Amino acid sequence: MAAAGGMVETLQANPAVVIGVVLGVAGVVLLRKFCDGGVCRSTARLDGKTVVITGANTGIGKETARDIAKRGARVILACRDLTKAEAAAAEIRQDTGNGNVVVEKLNLASLNSVREFAAKINAGESRLDILINNAGIMTCPQWKTEDGFEMQFGTNHLGHFLLTNLLLDKLKKSAPSRVVNVSSSAHAGGHIHFDDINLEKSYGPIKAYCQSKLANVLFTKELDRKR
Repeated sequence: MAAAGGMVETLQANPAVVIGVVLGVAGVVLLRKFCDGGVCRSTARLDGKTVVITGANTGIGKETARDIAKRGARVILACRDLTKAEAAAAEIRQDTGNGNVVVEKLNLASLNSVREFAAKINAGESRLDILINNAGIMTCPQWKTEDGFEMQFGTNHLGHFLLTNLLLDKLKKSAPSRVVNVSSSAHAGGHIHFDDINLEKSYGPIKAYCQSKLANVLFTKELDRKR
């Protein structure tokens, strides 16, 4: 009801408008739930396990590291930015009570850095139970990696491809072990440009990203086939 000039006026909402608002709100809620993805309801413990997560200082990688730390695993945050990674590790240790959360330097845009990281893990860790290839770059300008590859393909795929293969023996010795490659639904729009893998002839940020995500999926399928 609304009072105006000493008169009381009853306002009645249009039923069609009310229904439209309700459906709109419901649609937003459902869309958000869909975009959030699935919910892990597993209560499995990971005590005594060692897990490497690339790009674990922010976003999905950080939340994954937090969850795995809560389950009791030794968690290695493999990150390019050590300052941010150390801050994330400290936060996770405090939040979970798990003091076995450590940071190691890894720049996936440098194959030399990948080799150095893998050598350190192989030499210093007694086991490796889970490798989560999470780090990635998305829709950047036409940059190149240290080794001259298109940045998204080089970082999202080639860096993880080399890392996985260099750690494969350690993973097999720690069986049952797992490799988790984080991709994207963007892979559906991807195409592997074998005749122009660095997209030097026709670069597009989204085109490059989709190619890298498709490469993640193809690598995962082939790795599973050959395991």
